[in-house]
Amino acid sequence: MSAGTVVLVGSVLFMVGCSSNGTGLKDEGPAGTESAAKTAPTPRASSLPAVERVDAVALVRADAKVSAQLKRDLKPCVGKQYPVDVTYGKVTANSADDVIVNVLSCADAVGVGTFVYRKDGEKFENVFSSEEAPVYAEIDRGDLVLTREVYGKGDSIAYPSGQDVITYRWSGDKFTLHDRVHTDFSNTADGGGQPAPAITSKG
Repeated sequence: MSAGTVVLVGSVLFMVGCSSNGTGLKDEGPAGTESAAKTAPTPRASSLPAVERVDAVALVRADAKVSAQLKRDLKPCVGKQYPVDVTYGKVTANSADDVIVNVLSCADAVGVGTFVYRKDGEKFENVFSSEEAPVYAEIDRGDLVLTREVYGKGDSIAYPSGQDVITYRWSGDKFTLHDRVHTDFSNTADGGGQPAPAITSKG
């Protein structure tokens, strides 16, 4: 066998080895990729019961614990819009939502009265009230939190001298004082304190 024939036979064997299905240098391209991740389940909407809304203005006007003066002053500011913020939530350990009503002044949105109503059967009972303006109540993690701005002589409505934040907690059949924080605001060059916090409508 000539040298040329040996080279030719070796080349053919090399090519056959490369094309074999077993162990050659076959280039099969990138391996197929198939996502193993499963489709995430679609989150279901919350099944919380609907809020039972009330006529807060009628509730306040029918309340014997509310002063006659506040009732007379409770009038629409524009059209049929009353200066009333209403919050629904759990604050008295009742199965039904409690109702917090904050009555504001039309001119400067200062809280002139705050009332907490607890449902008893088909009626709502006033279990807390304050008409010591300025006052505003909110629910904070199940507690009733009142904020009162403190004004000194010469303070404008927008710049109180300080602030009281009072926390009440429901105990048995009434609210009890849980915590009280007082802050004195530093005076600025023009004699005013810190701006009063903005009141956000809850209704």
